[in-house]
Amino acid sequence: MGNPLKGLFGPGISRVTNERRKITMTNPSIRLFRKRLLWAVLIVMGVGLHLSSAYASLSPKDILRKADQARGNADGVEWRIHIRSVERGREQQRTLRVRARGFNSLAEFLAPPNVKGQKLLMLDRNMWFAKPGLSKPVPISPRQKLLGGAANGDIASTNYAGDYKILKTSEDMVNGEKCYLFDLKATDNRATYDRILYWISMERLVGLKAAFYTVSGKMFKIAVFEYKNSITIDGKPREFISKMVITNALIKNDVTTMNYGRVVIRKIPDSVFNLNLLTR
Repeated sequence: MGNPLKGLFGPGISRVTNERRKITMTNPSIRLFRKRLLWAVLIVMGVGLHLSSAYASLSPKDILRKADQARGNADGVEWRIHIRSVERGREQQRTLRVRARGFNSLAEFLAPPNVKGQKLLMLDRNMWFAKPGLSKPVPISPRQKLLGGAANGDIASTNYAGDYKILKTSEDMVNGEKCYLFDLKATDNRATYDRILYWISMERLVGLKAAFYTVSGKMFKIAVFEYKNSITIDGKPREFISKMVITNALIKNDVTTMNYGRVVIRKIPDSVFNLNLLTR
């Protein structure tokens, strides 16, 4: 005896399926939609492969250099920093103008009035302080406290690629963004920090977060970064730091916020970094 369901389902389903195939094959709108969808998928895949291959060729040092560019290490750039510090309930503020070229930078205090005219010069990885009334500049350490959680070296151009050796690298996430995680050790005591854990965005090659350690190995502050400013490097737009928020690792209410603005690419003359002219 034959299958009693054959006439009800088998041929019926076959006919419906064949009809759908005929409609799909003959309908130009469906064919065009599929073609466009395929091209869109291929384009997205191509862009992803291009980005991956471009960054895959970078060494860990190259990645650090790229991140440094977004924090001041460019061939002639000027910006303003407004620092607001809350430490043990006490609030303080400073405003500075910074001019940088490569690893050298000059920071001039603009406000408040009691610090106006003071200067910090970073020259060949050495730092100098000057103020009205001083006969000559005074050598200081980038590790010295500037205001709140900010050290003197925090307002200078970042040179992690030159100041630190890479102990190891791994991968991690920061706010859902894939990152390279660098374990950095200072090459000598002229670096601002002895050791840094540094999270760099894989996609944007900018530093998103840093944990800073003392010589004894204790983490004493954490910083997060934002990049809403933009500069042009080698004819291409590049994200530039707009905010750095430093939080005391032990006293969470002690927070120092550094806002960066008025970022301009311009030629900085040699005289700006002349130590003999610092007190004039």
